[in-house]
Amino acid sequence: MKRIIPAVLLLIALLAVGCSQRANTYFEKKLTFPDILTSDQKVKLAAYIVPTPQQYAWQQLELTAFIHFGMNTFTGREWGDGTEDPALFLPTDFNAEQWVVALKQAGFKMVILTAKHHDGFCLWPTQTTAHSVAASPWRNGQGDVVREVKEACDKHEMKFGIYLSPWDRNAASYGNKTKYNNLYTSQLTELLTQYGEIHEIWFDGANGEGPNGRVQEYDWSRFYHVIDSLQPKAVKAIMGDDVRWVGNEEGLGRETEWSVTPLNPDINESILSENERLNLSPTTSDLGSRELITDAKTLYWYPSEVDVSIRPGWFYHEDEDDQVKSLQELAEIYFRSVGMNSVLLLNVPPDKRGRLHDTDVERLRQFGNWISSIFQDEKLTDGEIAWKARSG
Repeated sequence: MKRIIPAVLLLIALLAVGCSQRANTYFEKKLTFPDILTSDQKVKLAAYIVPTPQQYAWQQLELTAFIHFGMNTFTGREWGDGTEDPALFLPTDFNAEQWVVALKQAGFKMVILTAKHHDGFCLWPTQTTAHSVAASPWRNGQGDVVREVKEACDKHEMKFGIYLSPWDRNAASYGNKTKYNNLYTSQLTELLTQYGEIHEIWFDGANGEGPNGRVQEYDWSRFYHVIDSLQPKAVKAIMGDDVRWVGNEEGLGRETEWSVTPLNPDINESILSENERLNLSPTTSDLGSRELITDAKTLYWYPSEVDVSIRPGWFYHEDEDDQVKSLQELAEIYFRSVGMNSVLLLNVPPDKRGRLHDTDVERLRQFGNWISSIFQDEKLTDGEIAWKARSG
């Protein structure tokens, strides 16, 4: 059994083993170097940084699905402004199980739902705002998209995650630091206490400094504490400290996509100075080379998530029905994401009916069959598949 030791004991361990780590000594998620280390010693120690159990379980998924569904589905927009009438939300044939079954059959392991996008419209009957499904005519105001998707995931043994946009263009309190952070914390708490186990919470970097002129200072430490307290098995993604954004929305990982990186996941400005010193951001082309490691003071296990949509837009638009990515395009994305040490988060947006379009479902079927066929015969192990992440 491996032994995790605090970073403060590193110097003692180094002196005891002559800077050559023992096989059962590892550092979980983070390692701060003593000043006395040479460049070669830093590089060697980078191999002994390991993920948390939550990060490890997440990386085993490989294929996860994004579901962008909400007010924008019915207005034809990508970013709503928060003034939309809740009556516009009216799926005519909502079927969350159809989504989950299509994704499950294609080999996906988790569904992440946009519980609230930037327009502030909530897909569950929240107590924090009237701008939700409870004010819509769908299901006579008694509907709950989050619950129906979660129940479908549970039925078909799929993991479930939540996207909750910090930017809220409907909330009157947005821009008032304390009031809005209280509202957002309440929304997080509802989602993390009313729907069973949640495996990923996906934040978003958009913060509204341009379109509506209101600037909100988010209390990230508080948000993290709520998640860690209520859903300890969940990873915090993108603006979180467990999973980082790959840096683009094209479905392309880096040629060398490292899980161990000097990129500091802490988004507090007082700490980000180290990222500035190293000239690092999620979009930097080099996040893990030997040169970077030797110049770093601290290393983190901070794996990459590749988000991309199967269509040009993130939400459904009828005029994009003939622009669904081809199997060849999806295959290239697979190799450039999963094949580049990342988890693929493929967005498949339901239409106004509340169903995945037939074209999308067929492409998912083809994609799943392609993955199964191309990896079913492992030449290096006499036909036995050595890597079992996809099949659990």
